[in-house]
Amino acid sequence: MSPIFDFFLDPYRDRSLLFIVLEAIAFVFGIASVIYAKREHIWVYPTGLIATLITMYIFLKDELLGDMMLNLYYSLMSVYGWWNWSRKKGETSLVRISRTNTREKWLGLLLFVLTLGVTYGVYKLFGTEIGYTNYIDIFTSGIFFTAMWYMANKKLENWTLWILADIITVPLYAYRGWGMLSLQYLIFTILAIQGYFAWKKLLNKSLQTSLK
Repeated sequence: MSPIFDFFLDPYRDRSLLFIVLEAIAFVFGIASVIYAKREHIWVYPTGLIATLITMYIFLKDELLGDMMLNLYYSLMSVYGWWNWSRKKGETSLVRISRTNTREKWLGLLLFVLTLGVTYGVYKLFGTEIGYTNYIDIFTSGIFFTAMWYMANKKLENWTLWILADIITVPLYAYRGWGMLSLQYLIFTILAIQGYFAWKKLLNKSLQTSLK
């Protein structure tokens, strides 16, 4: 078998069939969620919720507390985002794509810092040894948390944060031997870049329309 196939399949040789199936389902729904997000479609949230709940369960069983906390937050924020994106006045959506203002940038920074503290605290609370890869987890958790909040409020900058954190996560998961997750985040990176330009185009079109 080629080294590439070994890389993707070796971590799953001793994995139960249930967890392999669950990870595959989370993989598919995670990709679907980002595609829907790129299209500014409300289905980003139900598909994302399925992926994050499954992933949260997998990480809980594997005792990866930082990753579990991240997916718990994703699940809660998906519920909020689903509600927020659904709000309408007549046929017009109340939440539209926009850029962050100064207040929202500072709030995002505060969310980032708070997430670092909470995630670090969870590791300490459960007595989990914190290695250098865990510190990377803690750092990316802060970025992902903030990106999810920005997305729930349709802020263009959410894509910039997704891109940054996804790029960091690809080699991290590859280093840990999680081939499927590493591939997933590589796809996420590509879709996030596309999402940024798609939302920027929609935002520019909206601004041009409002000026007429």
